[in-house]
Amino acid sequence: MSFSVGIVGLPNVGKSTLFKALTKKGVDIASHPFTTIHPNVGIVSVPDQRLEKISEVIKPEKVTPASIEFVDIAGLVKGAHKGEGLGNQFLGHIRNCDAILEVARAFNNLEVENVFGEINPKKEIEVVKTELLMKDLETLENAIKKLEKEAKSQNKIVFIKINIIKKVQDAVSKGKMISEIDLTEEEKSEIKEYQFLTAKPKVMVLNTDKQDITQYGGGFIPLNFKLEEEISELNPTELKELEISNELDRLILNCYNVLDLITFYTIAGGKETRALTLKKGSSVKDAAGKLHSDFEEKFIKAEVIGWKALVETSSHPGGRGSPVAAWQRVKELGMIKTVGKDYVVQDGDVIEFKI
Repeated sequence: MSFSVGIVGLPNVGKSTLFKALTKKGVDIASHPFTTIHPNVGIVSVPDQRLEKISEVIKPEKVTPASIEFVDIAGLVKGAHKGEGLGNQFLGHIRNCDAILEVARAFNNLEVENVFGEINPKKEIEVVKTELLMKDLETLENAIKKLEKEAKSQNKIVFIKINIIKKVQDAVSKGKMISEIDLTEEEKSEIKEYQFLTAKPKVMVLNTDKQDITQYGGGFIPLNFKLEEEISELNPTELKELEISNELDRLILNCYNVLDLITFYTIAGGKETRALTLKKGSSVKDAAGKLHSDFEEKFIKAEVIGWKALVETSSHPGGRGSPVAAWQRVKELGMIKTVGKDYVVQDGDVIEFKI
């Protein structure tokens, strides 16, 4: 399962251009609002030097990187929570995403209509924030009404949930995003089902052709979307020859990190070296489920080694050979540990599951 990131912003800020650069998928791009009506979806590989190094020593038949799903969502306008523009359709698509990649405009192009008539990223961010907050307030109010009806049964759990929802409602009504509210893990768990828009982690990127963006304040990743779209069409050899760095990789990793994910690896007896994503703090049994539900259900134990230890030992002259031999060598050296279902997976673990 891929984690999804919704590309969000006002019309004509460059969302579809960024999506095309990230995914290398052809999409309709125009100078007028609402070219994108139905969301575009694309899967992007997560850049990973560790996977490359593991593959160099294991030499598998197949290499599969971790991935993130990016969703190009239609432009939002003021009053979206009331149905303006594509309104609820827009907000509904955000609700289905795990994180938000918010785009603001800082480029001048008279041929591309500017809904504000001025370059003002801060104002754009405020419009988006207000619309998301208003939609969350609506969701909170509906949740309270429903829970108050259930409270007639005198269920203590319902009363606890009402208090948490009202605590969140009070903060949101004062303009505070849910991600900024001081909530316990238990409270976060209680409200997770509502998929609140302002609870989602967020990365902000500025579509700009300028080097200096200090006038727009902090918190933005500056990126020239048009340039990145052109660079994305070059092959790795051309990139190397022109000594061009891929700034999109940095953006992908920012999205990956804001989702609070870690990466673990499997080598499948040398047939496939694979990187998989997992929420930080997850157990090895959860990790098994990322491969297949059968692996989670039939999990017995797992053998684990850090990627660096595997690579360094296998790269040693005495460690070279078949993938099975490489794994056997680190095992004979006592470098592999056997763990049970409660083991918490660490970022960079290489795991062999036993079912």
